[in-house]
Amino acid sequence: MAGVCDPPGATPLTKYWRLECEAGRMMWSCRTVLFALLLAIGVFGAASARAQAGVVGATLSTCVARIAPGDSPRTMFARPDRFDCTTPQTAYARGDYWVLSGPLPAATDGSRPIRVRQASVWQDRLAVYALAADGRITGVANDQVGISRHVRLGAVVEHRFAPSTAPIVRLLWRIDGASNLRGIVVGPRIASDVDSIRSDLLFAAFYAAFIGLVGGLLIYNLALWNVLRHDFQLAYCGVLGCLLFYALSSSGALAWMLPSVENNRRILLNYVVLCWGMSAALTFCAHFFETRILEGWPQRLIAVTSWTFGVLGVLFMAVGAFAITPLDRLYSLVMFASPAIVLAVLWRAWQRQSRFLWLFLISWISPFAMLAVRSSYNLGLVPWSFWIDNSTLVAMAIETLVASMAIAHRILMLSRERDEAVRQEAISRELADTDPLTGLLNRRAFLARAIPADGPRTLMLFDIDHFKQVNDTIGHDGGDEVLRLFARTLRYYALPGVLVARMGGEEFALLGEEGAMPDPELMLASVRAERLPFDLRITSSIGICHGPLADENDWKRLYRLADQALFQAKTAGRDRAGRAPSAIAA
Repeated sequence: MAGVCDPPGATPLTKYWRLECEAGRMMWSCRTVLFALLLAIGVFGAASARAQAGVVGATLSTCVARIAPGDSPRTMFARPDRFDCTTPQTAYARGDYWVLSGPLPAATDGSRPIRVRQASVWQDRLAVYALAADGRITGVANDQVGISRHVRLGAVVEHRFAPSTAPIVRLLWRIDGASNLRGIVVGPRIASDVDSIRSDLLFAAFYAAFIGLVGGLLIYNLALWNVLRHDFQLAYCGVLGCLLFYALSSSGALAWMLPSVENNRRILLNYVVLCWGMSAALTFCAHFFETRILEGWPQRLIAVTSWTFGVLGVLFMAVGAFAITPLDRLYSLVMFASPAIVLAVLWRAWQRQSRFLWLFLISWISPFAMLAVRSSYNLGLVPWSFWIDNSTLVAMAIETLVASMAIAHRILMLSRERDEAVRQEAISRELADTDPLTGLLNRRAFLARAIPADGPRTLMLFDIDHFKQVNDTIGHDGGDEVLRLFARTLRYYALPGVLVARMGGEEFALLGEEGAMPDPELMLASVRAERLPFDLRITSSIGICHGPLADENDWKRLYRLADQALFQAKTAGRDRAGRAPSAIAA
């Protein structure tokens, strides 16, 4: 059924017409996506702001002591003088430690349970003890699986203590096998049951929004890649896929889905997907710009860094459980260097005036700013913060929203470039196939479209009578005008499906099915009646033949018979049509 993108007639530019119309449709689609994404940014931003309430409870001060033989929770509660309260936790090496909290804030109702919350870090065993005002000590000890079962959304390890006879006044942690990459007990807080539930609900909304957003964009970009096949689309799908796994793992949702997973293995998965996500992001960077932009050292630099992240991910999988400290240091250094590498690439893109530079900057400025801050934190250059520790998802949420608009605009620009190339190709093809004077098909294009034909065809050869006298009378410019007017007459009487061509000089041809061919007597009369410059009158002669046209030999036979009929018409006095015997019989 004909639609709005169907051209008004069959021309050599039909394909371009349709592409131009589809480009218009794509532009409207991009505007619709833009509006939807802007709406999503507002909703997601509101959800993100609300999720900040997930950092709940009162902050606790802590002091550290190394574990010594004979230590017990009771003796450590009784000996606060053994603890160092001034040295930063990150100054200690890997090992086994006691961590004592300061006195807990006075509660309005000491009989209510408390939630002890801390960031999830790399450690082999974790025990938490609570000291009540009456001297009673309660506690819980966990191996790595046990730690995983206490992980809440936001990758917060939480333990619940319910006072029995007296309020809880102090807390003690025993950490065995602490890697101390970021601290021994990081971000300790106490909260109420209501605070914990509210935090889980808000983080559930935050992570669900993020996973839904990334999942939808992954499907959208995979569908676009399946049609357009641009390399940067596939790389971006890799980024989105890694983000999905990272969101499940880093949020703590994976621990809820797989309660038997070891917490350290969940942390290892964070490293792996971040390494592979960075590799995919750098690959996206390499393919997002025009090919000429990053030729030479920028392309090699990105390739080396991308491969480094890929190999790091494999190393984390293979030996991360035994060599987490050196691997984490190498990972942090490469992460810290990545923004500088990208800046060098952007400098090259600016120097070579890439048209896509501003698109890349708008979409990726947030993740790379996060990367710089997060790498500084990993290297101990800035102190721990809950939102620095969880900044990856926030920054990548902004990136996915903005980058989707940038990619849509990038695809629109590529589509326009493609359409312009198709238009130029169509124009070039039409110029190559068209006689420049009359606008009719030339002999080469005529034969290319005529052979082979499905079924017999009728060929009409036209020749303007005494054309040399026309040139001698009104000059060659006047003769050219006569040829254009004669071509207009042929085009007027040719029905759709009939080929019209200038075969050379003053010879023209019509070819089509017999029922579609015009009446030769009517055409002769129209030529006679045509008013020419200086009131000149002309006539023409026609040779007609009917026969098969399956190959080159059929064409030669058909043309020879039609030419003979044309010669007979001229011999008989011109201004008439001669009809040859059917080539089928010949």
